[in-house]
Amino acid sequence: MDLPAQLLVAIAALVMIMLLAVAAQRLLDVRFGMARTFLAALLAFGLAQPVLTPILSVIGPMNSVQPPPDAAALGLFLLAIMCVVLIPMVILVLAEALVPPGSIPGPLELVRSLRGRLSRARRYSQITRIAIRHGLGPYLRGRGERLEDRSGKLRLARSLREALDDGGVTFVKLGQVLSTRRDLLPAEFVDELGRLQDQVAPAPWEQIEPVLTGELGGPVEEVFAEFGREPLAAASIGQVHTARLHSGESVVVKVQRPGIGGVVGKDLDIVRRLAATLESRTRWGRSLGLRDLAEGFAAAIREELDFRVEAANMAAVAISGGGVTYPAPVTAMCTERVLVMQRLDGTPIARAATLAGNGASGGPVPGAAGTAPKPPAGTTAGTTMGAASESHDGDDGARLARDLLDCLLKQILVEGVFHADPHPGNLLLLEDGTLGLLDFGSVGRLDSSVRSALQRFLLAMNRQDPMGVTDALLEVVPRPEDIDEAALERALGQFMARHVAPGMDSVQMFTDLFKIVSAYGLSIPPEVAAVFRALATLEGTLVRLSPGFNLIGEARAFAGRYLAEQVTPETVRETVTHELAALLPMLRRLPRRVERIASAAEHDRFGMNVRLLADERDRRYLTGLLHQVLLTVLGATAGVMAVILLGADGGPMVLASTSLFQLIGYNLLVISAILVLRVLAVIFRRPRSTDDHHSYPSGSHGR
Repeated sequence: MDLPAQLLVAIAALVMIMLLAVAAQRLLDVRFGMARTFLAALLAFGLAQPVLTPILSVIGPMNSVQPPPDAAALGLFLLAIMCVVLIPMVILVLAEALVPPGSIPGPLELVRSLRGRLSRARRYSQITRIAIRHGLGPYLRGRGERLEDRSGKLRLARSLREALDDGGVTFVKLGQVLSTRRDLLPAEFVDELGRLQDQVAPAPWEQIEPVLTGELGGPVEEVFAEFGREPLAAASIGQVHTARLHSGESVVVKVQRPGIGGVVGKDLDIVRRLAATLESRTRWGRSLGLRDLAEGFAAAIREELDFRVEAANMAAVAISGGGVTYPAPVTAMCTERVLVMQRLDGTPIARAATLAGNGASGGPVPGAAGTAPKPPAGTTAGTTMGAASESHDGDDGARLARDLLDCLLKQILVEGVFHADPHPGNLLLLEDGTLGLLDFGSVGRLDSSVRSALQRFLLAMNRQDPMGVTDALLEVVPRPEDIDEAALERALGQFMARHVAPGMDSVQMFTDLFKIVSAYGLSIPPEVAAVFRALATLEGTLVRLSPGFNLIGEARAFAGRYLAEQVTPETVRETVTHELAALLPMLRRLPRRVERIASAAEHDRFGMNVRLLADERDRRYLTGLLHQVLLTVLGATAGVMAVILLGADGGPMVLASTSLFQLIGYNLLVISAILVLRVLAVIFRRPRSTDDHHSYPSGSHGR
């Protein structure tokens, strides 16, 4: 065969393959990928002759002397065409069932996936070695012993903390987040994980300088008048240096450690995959919603890696004021990896308490947001610590503690943006006797509905009203379908009788509250858990400021003052005015509508018209469902008729061994297969949203 003939045959074969692909996809009424459809048609083209030969031989050989009638020839032609088209349909449906779209990556995705798998494998190996080194190996295999005694739980909790500490920044942050979930973990684990420290050796200047130059757009010597190359403190995400601007203002500069983004990205990927696996394979994972918890944790870590978010947090939290000083960010110099802020000179609360208790004096320690400050080299005794120590004694300590508590409660209940980690290392005792608050990388946010529910919760606790506490709690947490509210109310009443009294341990109070929440199947949202964790952390800070400080009593006093502020004549008048302004348009229309309804009822013309399936999406869903049912019925009917006709005796013989009834039966059998394949293709195709039609209820209209 010469070349032109070969080209002609190739073009004809290509056209046949394309026609097969179009016909198969059109009959299945499901959109497939071009590559998948073309491969199915190509395979069908190659299998056409091997498949058709035995089928036609079963029907019977044709009479070479007398050609078959026109009806028989047409039936054989249609049968052959439908059999050929049926082959790619079968291939596509089987591929849809066995290899759904997206389950096999493309070449580029495969290469990237392979790289990711190798990288994760190395990281998995490191994590596994760390876990085994700390005695957690049996628990990774699900064979760890069940510990009932407190000493065993303490040992396991200590091993877990040490393993997370060795795992790096992501796992340290994960442990710190887990320490807020008293509803999920035993108290021994919560207390031990709360000791995790986020401090590492500082990165050398040779690695930090390129980050500063690249982010600030010029050499450090040109951007700053002075810059201290020796860091004040270092954490796993960044480290802090002192500097002075050309304007003369003293600032601190927080710089992100080089390469931390890639390490955190790998660890977050591992955490997400582990959470997804546990949620799909374990009942407790599904009940806790581990995938959502992991996504929330990943979002929080990504925010901490963007220092522009921390600068915005500083500005948002500073609105609350309340006798606490906040470092102001130098917005023009803040970037994703560099944060420049006002320098606060003071002494960390822990060190100030120690020095004051010993009667010693010391120099001020410059503080930087995001770190636990340390004394700079060359600090000597007898400088300016005296005033700070004096302000820390006696009644001033109680005043500072009260100011700090009021500040945080105002952030939580009024502003909705609060400092989520107020431990002593993030607080400075300034030279003027006030407090300075640092480290805004961990900030919680509450919407107005959650703030209102928390306000009602605190006010009901102040009144010791179990019903009010129950109602407010069920507004804060997702309400389960079946919950015994009366039993929950009694449990909360007993809880308040035990804990809402002067001198009670607030940490134990939070622990018992979380036990009640867990016992009744409630799940505390992460943002609300951060509130309780901040308050529990705050108590240790308040005790440092004023030993014996009563957190519960002062919080109740704040609730009383807040309630008094909310019920002044001015606020009541303003609230009533706003509500009436919102209701006035409806009140104007109400008499006319009532009169119209009464008139219609008086004259027997009152009726109601409810339009089912008013939404187009509902009609489309129902139409598709009826379509599938109809196709199933037609396919089954065609199959039954085909079986009956194939088994029937008699009828005119159109071929040597096949009657007209049997030929029609063969065609009906293929038609039945096509209809059934069309239904199966829709069933096997994974819907993008299985409950779209539930999200849009049918419209109803009345008159």
